[in-house]
Amino acid sequence: MSLSDESTTTETPAALGYRLPAEWETHEATWIAWPQNREDWPGKFEPIGWVYAEIVRHLSRSEPVRIIVGSKKVERKANDALAKSGVDLNRIEWVRKKTDRGWLRDSGPMFVVRDRSHGENGKLPPVSLIDWKFNAWAKYNQYKRDNRVPRVVAEELGLTRWQPRAAIDGKPRRIVLEGGAIDVNGRGTLITTEECLLSKQQERNPGLDRVDYERFLGQYLGVTKVIWLGQGIEGDDTHGHVDDITRFVDKSTVVTCVEDNPNDPNHARLQENLERLRDATDQDNRPLRIVELPMPEPVVFDGQQVPASYANFYIANSVVLVPTFNDPKDRLALGILADLFPDRTVVGIHAVELVWGLGTLHCLTRDQPRGPLQG
Repeated sequence: MSLSDESTTTETPAALGYRLPAEWETHEATWIAWPQNREDWPGKFEPIGWVYAEIVRHLSRSEPVRIIVGSKKVERKANDALAKSGVDLNRIEWVRKKTDRGWLRDSGPMFVVRDRSHGENGKLPPVSLIDWKFNAWAKYNQYKRDNRVPRVVAEELGLTRWQPRAAIDGKPRRIVLEGGAIDVNGRGTLITTEECLLSKQQERNPGLDRVDYERFLGQYLGVTKVIWLGQGIEGDDTHGHVDDITRFVDKSTVVTCVEDNPNDPNHARLQENLERLRDATDQDNRPLRIVELPMPEPVVFDGQQVPASYANFYIANSVVLVPTFNDPKDRLALGILADLFPDRTVVGIHAVELVWGLGTLHCLTRDQPRGPLQG
């Protein structure tokens, strides 16, 4: 709910029956923000618009795509790129609002749904959203516009909004959390990393510990079980986002990245995560089914390794978009995911230029679920 609405009740979203749905549950739409910050892709910005057009072409066949653009000029340019790429423009909705960057997985809202199994209540909307604070991964100074994205979405859709707060450094502050830091099965289990939320530097929420996070994730997202992995992959400047390493693909199955080369810096950290998953259980204390996903060969630009990973895929209603890297393992990764999503078309999206922005498909998309959903 909005801040004023939230202050009138002590009940949390979970107590009212809301939960964060899994990504494979039915979407009303997908949100993206059209790229406009050249600093995100230094020396490679020009082809990025065409990559986005290809992404939108596939997504729009699955569901409506809502695109945030910074100006009328950018909208015209984007519309032209989409039209030339064969996109049905009737499936596109434009929202004109300036952003600092376009990584909506992290700056956008988390939509929560209230299932019919919790009973009908005319006062409670079937879909609401959680407006966590966004601070640009504690790495960049420009984020005020991005931090307002959930408010923009709520106003555009007429949805209520919750802003989680906690006593941090002795003062009530909004809690920082990015979408890429977590992944859920929609049944109560969430996966995250210690590197991201519990680093010694405490970049996001100084003073919050494991117990605090588990409490807030339960109160606002309906989570009853948190699986803590260790570190993310080399080159990830978000402090270890989980959506580059381990993802749920159904309520009891996860794919997790592994690196076979023992000399690669990702080998040991991904092996440790694999062992943790083997010891983990879901919200009903059942073991997970674990499917290993390969890592591509390291992708390096100007001496910097970037976070190239097949785990940064996006699940839409009828398609799964998977980043590819001109690598022999592209075909293997696509095959593994195709077997796991037999009712969806698995499509590879060339992401060699895209990953220079230190993120790919999951990082730039935000799913808007359709509600109310069945339990």
